[in-house]
Amino acid sequence: MKIKTINWLLVFVWAGFIFFLSHQPDLKSGLSHQWDFIFRKLAHITEYAILTLLLFRVISQYKLSERKILILVFVFALFYALTDEYHQSFILGRQATFRDVLIDSIGILLIVSWSVLRSKRLLIKKR
Repeated sequence: MKIKTINWLLVFVWAGFIFFLSHQPDLKSGLSHQWDFIFRKLAHITEYAILTLLLFRVISQYKLSERKILILVFVFALFYALTDEYHQSFILGRQATFRDVLIDSIGILLIVSWSVLRSKRLLIKKR
């Protein structure tokens, strides 16, 4: 199987995993209310950081400028976060909140920022 196909498959599997979790009516961790909240929000950040990394792998396979890659990765990941929250609005026991989209965006921005810093560092080393 070609590497492009495998990379796309990984994106769809991870997006499916996020969809599956969002489709669950109640995802309590068994922790106290405060720790459950923190755990779930860290899970949001992690889910979208991983999705963003996978999107970078896929989109970087195409002959695009680094800037276009960054923009596409950010837009696709954010779009998925928005549609995921919309999807949750139809699930009994779940609610869609803009706050969760912002929290998802932290994971997205962490990876996008890391990528920008990494490429700047590589550019400096080349000089």
